[in-house]
Amino acid sequence: MFEAFSTVLSENDIWWLESLIDNWFLVIALSLFVLELLRYAFKKELTKNLVGDSIANFVTLTLFILIVFFVAAAYASVFFYVYEHFRLIDLPLTPWTIICCIVLADLAYYWEHRFLHKNGFAWATHTVHHSSPHFNISVAYRHGPMDWFFPLFFHLPLALFGFHPFMIFLAEVMVQVYQTLLHTETVKKLPRPIEAIFNTPSHHRVHHATNKQYLDKNYGGIFIIWDRLFGTFAKETTKVKYGVFPRINSVNPITIFFSGYRKLMRQIINAPNWSYRIKLLVKPPLWAWQQEQNNK
Repeated sequence: MFEAFSTVLSENDIWWLESLIDNWFLVIALSLFVLELLRYAFKKELTKNLVGDSIANFVTLTLFILIVFFVAAAYASVFFYVYEHFRLIDLPLTPWTIICCIVLADLAYYWEHRFLHKNGFAWATHTVHHSSPHFNISVAYRHGPMDWFFPLFFHLPLALFGFHPFMIFLAEVMVQVYQTLLHTETVKKLPRPIEAIFNTPSHHRVHHATNKQYLDKNYGGIFIIWDRLFGTFAKETTKVKYGVFPRINSVNPITIFFSGYRKLMRQIINAPNWSYRIKLLVKPPLWAWQQEQNNK
């Protein structure tokens, strides 16, 4: 068994595995989403707004894919350039190194995710994902226009450490695939050992909450241990309310997709001075909200 994990793989093997996961998981996710809709219908909770919001989520995914189509080559080339010219060690392509890469990519995702909530410019794209008042599989595909940009800075060190770019891309896909499954209210609580180590739907519902006690909690991707370790963990104890403030109140996918940067642009235009404008870009969104409340 240990010998199998030490088997050296080719770049084609990694590429094939990533393509297989990408192609099949969307089918699985869509199937689960259909089951969720049936559950909502059975409980008489299938509203026009929920359906419209879900459709908008998949449209934002399409818009995001169109952007990625034009930037993917540049994004990948940065990883290959750093790997080819600046890697510190040579790591083989084996199942062991892939597992290590996934764990480290998940840690990188934690800090990326935390940054998205603590920086005004980054939050303007990430707020799109949080803006839905619902919580189902389709929300996982609710993307903002700059969601492709920020992972670069947090995952690039993996190439410097000697992980092949294909391994890094596979790890990124694995983290995102796992995250998709967390967007559901169908699954309540899982056994305690799982809840203690892994991110779960319960933990991720907390992350999407607007409840005061849940704000800026549970940033983890696959593992919740990062939140426990770095003091950002919160347990789901009360009913979660989803969305952002102020609410978008729209199922128009174009309005949703650009909502974060439209709001940020309005704030910058109406800002009293350049110091305030810079703070809007670098400080957490909560800072801007507090300023608005103080000025009322």
